[in-house]
Amino acid sequence: MKLSMGLGYTGDPKAAARRAREFESAGIDMVWVAELYSFDAVSILGYLAGQTERMELASGILPLYSRTPTLTAMTAAGLDAVSEGRFVLGLGASGPQVIEGWHGVPYTKPLTATKEIIDICRKVWKRERVEYDGELYKLPLPPDQGTGLGKPLKIINHPVRENIPIYLASLGPKNVQMTAEIADGWLPAFFHPDKAREVFGPDLDAGAARRDPSLAPLEIVAGGTVAITNDADVAKKIRDRGRGGTALYVGGMGAKGKNFYNNVFRRYGYEAEAEKIQDLYLSGQKAEAEALVPDDYLEATALVGDEGRVRERIEAYKAAGVTRLSITPVGDDPLALIEKVKAWAD
Repeated sequence: MKLSMGLGYTGDPKAAARRAREFESAGIDMVWVAELYSFDAVSILGYLAGQTERMELASGILPLYSRTPTLTAMTAAGLDAVSEGRFVLGLGASGPQVIEGWHGVPYTKPLTATKEIIDICRKVWKRERVEYDGELYKLPLPPDQGTGLGKPLKIINHPVRENIPIYLASLGPKNVQMTAEIADGWLPAFFHPDKAREVFGPDLDAGAARRDPSLAPLEIVAGGTVAITNDADVAKKIRDRGRGGTALYVGGMGAKGKNFYNNVFRRYGYEAEAEKIQDLYLSGQKAEAEALVPDDYLEATALVGDEGRVRERIEAYKAAGVTRLSITPVGDDPLALIEKVKAWAD
């Protein structure tokens, strides 16, 4: 397995770049930069391209609706050029709260939007004249929807690669099927290595059965906090740091019946916990919601404990099909920890 890692950048971008160089030296193969309603990810990724040499630079994720399909393709081609072929386009639908609240764009037919955007991106990178008659996107714009002067164009530059990898963040059954069919990689949130096959396996298999043989096998990116300690109490405290983020997404990311993360927790068998966490979180009782995040979920997903336990969890992720282990090192010497995990993952 290769190692990947998210890179925080809410502070000084230069400091983030220094961290990225250190991570690269320690053995991180891929770094992810998120885009929420903060600084855009593209600016940071472009800066990182000039500050690193080997690691892949990935958007994790660019929301589908925040750019036109051709601008997404142009952006990916530009980042791939400045990084000399090291960019990975991570895409996802995000959610209605961000898309409609921050971008002011309707959250419409995410499956259709994903498929059409990928089609258009791949046309652009192959330097085809882009003509597309989709359900959501029509290029050029039909005369009755504009001036009638639109022409089919192709990108002026020659992209470094015509097959820039596309990784999709997906959780729902149909979305996971589509990911396994057309994407280069999968970004599953809240991946439970011991239950993932039971929950996602049938959909991954269905999508893979329709996969173009010219595509390489699907990459899967998942993982969690990494810490080595022989102290059980310390290990629990480190695992418990995941309660806040888990409760936020399972409980607060979306309304009742419209929360993808809550649905995944239910599919893992935590129906009662998912219901209570959401009720408490939406009513403002965040601490109470965090307390209900199942201990066995935190234990299974974190790579925390003595060396034997950490290696066992690495093997669990590998057995679940993960090809790029995403880690968040915790400890006095995170770079040494990365080097150790790198050796075990290899």
